[in-house]
Amino acid sequence: MSFPLSRRAFLGASTALLFSSAAQATEPVNVYSYRQPSLIEPLLKAFTQKTGIAVNLIFAEKGLIERMVQEGANSPADVLLTADIGRLVGAKEKGLSQPVRDDAIARNVPPAFADPGGHWYGLTMRARVAYVSSERVHQNSISYEELADPKWKGKICIRSGQHPYNLGLIAAMIARRGEGKTREWLKGLKTNLAVNPSGNDRSQAKSVFAGECDIAIANTYYMGKMLTNTEEPEQQEWAKAVRIIFPASPEMGTHVNISGMLLAKYAPHPENGKKLMRFLAEPAAQSLYAEGNFEYPVNPSVHPSEIVRAWGNFTPDTLPVGDIAKYEKRASALVDEVGFDN
Repeated sequence: MSFPLSRRAFLGASTALLFSSAAQATEPVNVYSYRQPSLIEPLLKAFTQKTGIAVNLIFAEKGLIERMVQEGANSPADVLLTADIGRLVGAKEKGLSQPVRDDAIARNVPPAFADPGGHWYGLTMRARVAYVSSERVHQNSISYEELADPKWKGKICIRSGQHPYNLGLIAAMIARRGEGKTREWLKGLKTNLAVNPSGNDRSQAKSVFAGECDIAIANTYYMGKMLTNTEEPEQQEWAKAVRIIFPASPEMGTHVNISGMLLAKYAPHPENGKKLMRFLAEPAAQSLYAEGNFEYPVNPSVHPSEIVRAWGNFTPDTLPVGDIAKYEKRASALVDEVGFDN
């Protein structure tokens, strides 16, 4: 269970990152992050080196938005970093954000990846794709609609339909095709599952490697993580057993989700928070951020890493991610209605 932290307790927390003695002489910027410290610490260090502003970091895989609600006006959070659009929109809906109108950020974050009112901005994106067996699947293209085709009966693996990554995809289907057609699509996809939804995206690749299924639905960046995992080299074998196909159809490009940022409504250091957001949106930071996690910068002029480029090009769905996120609650309801996870 998460408990609110006072600002004094926050600044004294053992998880605080004080990167330089010079930074300690200024007001800090306090960050709540759903993103792993190992990914964002290089960026925060670079920010401190550039500005002299210390960064205090609190990381948690879940519960940060709930903590901010509990803390209310006493929340020490200046900036919230998330790994998905759902939490950005959720934080805004709970009144936890404030608008940021900044020309520098706007130049580096396309409108499709930003809240129209400036309440949140995307930083990187990842595509929801098909990991297909290199040995057993011979086609080079597929659509999300085709995943419900009976020819794939018993051949598809996927994690829980209630996971934010899958809710985003289902929400995109609702936005594009309507709720009725999406319900039927979800039923068809369920029929084609080899096993009940479980595990994470990496374990879906493992299932393809083991021959349990021929297609796994997963995010692109896990491929990079597996290919470069020297501590668990068996994951490299899972990755080598599959290849990526970017699903697309005439009506819908490849679905993408985003990591992003927002300025907390009760930020005690709003100007420093804006400086950090401006820094994170810069091309150099987007590049470092994306390369560290094998993601795609939202700025189309910033190139992804060499490993990511090797997967090929794709056309992201043109619907703004914020519009898609509006349907995530209905997506969750549909998952339960069709008994997808059972």
